[in-house]
This record gives sequence, structure tokens and C-alpha cells, in this order.
Amino acid sequence: MTTINDIAQMAKVSRTTVSRALNNSGYVSEDVRKRIMKIVEETGYMPSQSAKSLRTKRSGVIGIILPRLSTETSTRVVNGINEELAKEGFQILLTDTELNKQKEIEYIRLLKTRHVDGIILLATNVNEELIKAIHNIDIPVLAIGQELPGVPSLVYDDYHAAADLTNMLIHKGHERIAFIGVTHDDPSVGGLREQAYRDKMKVNGLEIQETWIGQGDFSIESGYEQMKSILKRSKGQEPTALFAVTDRMAIGAMEYLKEQGYTIPEEMAVVGIGASALSKYITPSLTTIDYHNKDAGKKAAELLLRQLKNEKIDKKFELTYRLIMRNSV
Repeated sequence: MTTINDIAQMAKVSRTTVSRALNNSGYVSEDVRKRIMKIVEETGYMPSQSAKSLRTKRSGVIGIILPRLSTETSTRVVNGINEELAKEGFQILLTDTELNKQKEIEYIRLLKTRHVDGIILLATNVNEELIKAIHNIDIPVLAIGQELPGVPSLVYDDYHAAADLTNMLIHKGHERIAFIGVTHDDPSVGGLREQAYRDKMKVNGLEIQETWIGQGDFSIESGYEQMKSILKRSKGQEPTALFAVTDRMAIGAMEYLKEQGYTIPEEMAVVGIGASALSKYITPSLTTIDYHNKDAGKKAAELLLRQLKNEKIDKKFELTYRLIMRNSV
């Protein structure tokens, strides 16, 4: 097995120079660096992670807790995180809570036992047990999607994004706007987006029929079922527009509407949030909000790396968004 001493001998440099070249630390001339890296490639040499950990007192691994591994949002965020962390030589360890609140807490504790250097949590809820678990592990944690007290948090501007969508539908002439949300256990997606919808309906003098309100579970199937239920409950006073808090639920609702012979947007306008790939290609294409998820992942990684360097960072960072107008309105 090739060792770092072998690489140094073949490259005719010191062991320290090889270490600097491999770790991008300290000065190494470009010619020497190229010579070392060529030998590394030819020999297939892999630095010992355990030895590196002993030197740096770090594992080189960042734990990521996802609400659902299979969603497009999670994939984009993870891609952004991984892209930034890889530049600094970190690997990622993924966990999937399947939207189970208790699993979020269990994984916080589990990742501590795996000696990760830090954790990025795509949070779906805020509760005292979760906050306590984070503060008890004594390693850097950064949250995405929810503002967690005392924890650096990267949040989407859910309120204003939802307000913009609701205002846009109202300005298009819609007065009867249905809404499909999620449980308020999720303060951002479940709470803020619904609050913005209700506030904008009220400030524009528009009545909200509770029969127009549904609660899904983020899935396409729940959007389909909630749209079915809303139309069944509101016979004679059907809405003319629908705001679903995720693209997946909006797409499910559109499928039910099309099955029932509704034309979109002529008889029912539909909007969602997420800018999913499918939103662009479904017919008609879906008006939505783009939260720039990959950029959010990159920003999260950058902030966590700053924490690992013991830099002081703010406790809250708010992300931008973009309204994408398409044919569903």
C-alpha cells in the first residue's frame, strides 16, 4: 500500500510538502503540486481519514437531516451543500426523517455519536425538545426552512411569497380563492403561508369560506384529494382560483380539475410554491415561486463552515425568491 512517505520519495519532496499539496494548506509551487497530484493519481493513493482526523480533531463529515430524501427540494438543497463542502474536503452523511418529528430529534443525537463536525437540518417543525437536543450536542448546527431559537437559521420569506401569490390572483379578478395548506406543526409552510393568504383576502375585503380550505401532506395525492373535497363541499359557491402551498399539491389538484372537465386557467386558476421541474412541463404550466434551493444549500454550507472556523455569524438569514408567471393563471 502506498504511503505519504512513498509519494514524497517519488516526487523528491518532503512529506510536509505532500501534505500541503493534498490539503491545500501552505505554499506549494504549481509545478510541484502538479507533480505530486500526478503521482497520487497514478498510484491511487488515498490519505488516511482516521490519521487526518487525529491531526485535525475533525471527522471531515457533515450530517444532513432531511424531511424527505425523495423530494426535489431536498435534492437541490443537498446538491448546493455538497458542492460547497466538497471544496473544503468535507463529506456528507444523509438522514431522512420521513416528516417524523421525533426522528429529527433522534437523528440530532445519532449524528453526535457519529462524530460529525456539524449538522445542517432541513427543519419541518419547532418544538422545545428539538431545541434542547440541538443545544445539548455542543457541535455547530444550522437550520434551513424554520427559524429555531438560538440556532443559526436560513429561512425562506414564506409570508411575502404567499402574499405576492394571493395578491396576484386578486389583481387578476379572483374573489373566491381556495387554499390547500399543511399542518401548522410546520410554522413556515403550514403557518406563514396560510396567514399571508388570510391577511391578503381580508385586507382586500374578500370573504374566506372555510369550505375552500384544505390541508394536505405535501404529496401530489393529497392535492388531488383536497381539491376533490373542496369542490364537493362548496357546491353552488365554487372557487375560481386555488393557491396550494407546494407545487406537488397544486399539480395533484390540477389533475383532479382536468378529470372533472375544468379548463385551467379559464375556469380555475392554480398557483403553487417550489418551482419544481414538473411545474414547467405539466399542461398548463404552473405559476409558482422559485426559492433558489441550490443557492440556499450553498449558503447553508458557507455559514456552517464559518461556524467551524469559530467565526461569529448572525442567528437569522432570509433568502430571496422569484415569482414565475406561467399558463395556469
